[in-house]
Amino acid sequence: MAVKIKTKAGMIDIANDVISTVVGGAATDNYGVVGMASRNPLKDGVNLILQGDNYSKGVVIKQDANGIAVEVNIIVGFGTKISEVSKSVQQKVKYNLESMLGITANEVNVCVQGVRVLGDD
Repeated sequence: MAVKIKTKAGMIDIANDVISTVVGGAATDNYGVVGMASRNPLKDGVNLILQGDNYSKGVVIKQDANGIAVEVNIIVGFGTKISEVSKSVQQKVKYNLESMLGITANEVNVCVQGVRVLGDD
């Protein structure tokens, strides 16, 4: 299923994978976010941190007549304030969807799937 935008020149179809990539990139660009998590951790691997190619596994997009609702599954770094990281993710995802794709998100729900202790690698 794709998001359809009607313009004077015709229709624009934006695939969910494109939206997932934009959302995943916006989410992982925030301080405190270690990576994306799968929305089905038992099926895809419990400790798997998703890379850029697999952001669609960590993003759920639901479309209705008024717009879209986005669910983002993230893993945060130990020692960060989870509520502030989540608010930052919400704002950045909403901004990137509007500025890059022209899509208004009615909801951006952040699900923190885990906390990762970062080593001195």
